[in-house]
Amino acid sequence: MQETIIHTEEIYSGRVVHFEVLDVRLPNGKTAKRELITHPGAVAVVALDENQRVLMVRQYRVAARRVLLEVPAGTLNIGEDPLVCAERELQEETGYHPGKLESIGGIFVAPGYTTEFIHLFVATELRESRLPGDDDEFIELDRISLPDALGMIDRGEIIDAKSITGILKVARKLGV
Repeated sequence: MQETIIHTEEIYSGRVVHFEVLDVRLPNGKTAKRELITHPGAVAVVALDENQRVLMVRQYRVAARRVLLEVPAGTLNIGEDPLVCAERELQEETGYHPGKLESIGGIFVAPGYTTEFIHLFVATELRESRLPGDDDEFIELDRISLPDALGMIDRGEIIDAKSITGILKVARKLGV
């Protein structure tokens, strides 16, 4: 079932993503084109405060054309350890440093057209420690109980895939 890349044409190379059109040989010997967005990967953190409330951020997302409620997340720098990135992003977006940070797996965002893989973490034992955020990010912090976050997922109020996956994994881990 494997496809073999026989030619790659770079269409665009940006700060975060690269867009290529690939010619591939299919398992039956025929050829096809594949459009591919290469992404360095990302992290997403389900941060729980001392009352097991999830620290979430509200941020305008141009692709969605609206403000979304999400867990803190960010793009990996090339060669960066996901754990280091998760700590940094949590501090930049929420002002908290995790005393404990544990991997809970990861997800491919849309493997039909992008290489982006998001490493998921749960953060606990939070202490205040802010890092400066990105100049182009405008974020509002919110704290939502884990049961309320699950209800918001059910009602379609939290619609971001990384947030849904992370919250569901943490809820299952904690037996909520």
